Amino acid sequence: MNDYVITCNSTVDAPKEWLEERNITVIPLHYTIDGKTYEDMAGLSPKEFFAKLREGHMAETSQVNPEEAKEIFRPLLEAGKDVLHIAFSSGLSGTCNSCRMAAEELSEEFPERKIVVIDSLCACLGEALLLYYAVKQKNAGKTLEQVEDWVEENKLRICHNVTVDDLGHLHRGGRVSKASAIIGSAIQIKPMIHVDNEGKLAVIGKKRGRKQSLQRIVEMTKEQSKGISNDIIMITHGDCLDDANYVADLIRTEMGIENILINNIGTVIGGHTGPGVVATFNLGEFR
Repeated sequence: MNDYVITCNSTVDAPKEWLEERNITVIPLHYTIDGKTYEDMAGLSPKEFFAKLREGHMAETSQVNPEEAKEIFRPLLEAGKDVLHIAFSSGLSGTCNSCRMAAEELSEEFPERKIVVIDSLCACLGEALLLYYAVKQKNAGKTLEQVEDWVEENKLRICHNVTVDDLGHLHRGGRVSKASAIIGSAIQIKPMIHVDNEGKLAVIGKKRGRKQSLQRIVEMTKEQSKGISNDIIMITHGDCLDDANYVADLIRTEMGIENILINNIGTVIGGHTGPGVVATFNLGEFR
C-alpha cells in the first residue's frame, strides 16, 4: 500500500493547531481588503477583519489557481506520497477545478504517484467535518481508495445549518434582494441557510430575532441527527463567541454531545457572510 497524505483548502476554517495535529497540508485561498491582499488563515486576526467589515469595508476573495495548487502538491509527490485532496465546494468557488487541473498536470510529471481531488460540496467547518472523518478512516488503516470511496459516499450527509445577523452581506452576494435586505433588517428577520446538494448556499427559511434563529439551527441539527451517531459537532461564528457558546450549550443539554469544536469563520468565507454568522455542522442521514 502506497503512503498517502490528505490535503484540503483553507476554507475548512479549522484551527491551525487542529490541522497540524492531523498533519494536514493546506492550500490557501486569498482575500483583499483596503487594497492589501492576504492569505486566508493569515494576515488580519478575526477581530481586525470583522471590525473592518462592521465599518463598511468590503473584502474581495480569490480562488486558488492551478499553479498555486501545484506548488503545494509537488513537494508531497517528490517525497513519494500519494495525495487525497478534499476541495472547497465547486458550487461556491472554482478552486476545486483548479486543483483538478493541477493534479492532471502533475500526474504526467509523476506517473508513479496518485493524486485524487474530491469535490467536497461542503464549506467552512462542513469541509472540516468531512476531513475529520476522512482522517479517522486513514488512521484506522484504510487505503487512499477506501477513504476516497467513503468521502464520496458520505459527503452529502454533512449538514450545514447557518444563520446570519446582517442581510446586507447576503444581498451583496446576490442571495437576497435589496428590498428583502432593507425590510428584513428593519424587522429583525434572520434567514436560515444551508448548503444544498450542489454545494451552494440556499435560503431555506427565516426566524424573527437572533435568539430564535440560534435556537432553530440547534433544532435543525437535532432533526438531522436522529438515529445518527455524531461523535463531534462543529460550530463556527463571525466574531460572536457568546452566541456560538449559547448554541453549544443547547447542543450539550438537548443532544448530550460534549465533543464540540468552536472556531471563528475564516476570512474568505466570512467576507461573504459578514460578522455575526453562526453555523452548526453535523453528520445526518441527508441534508
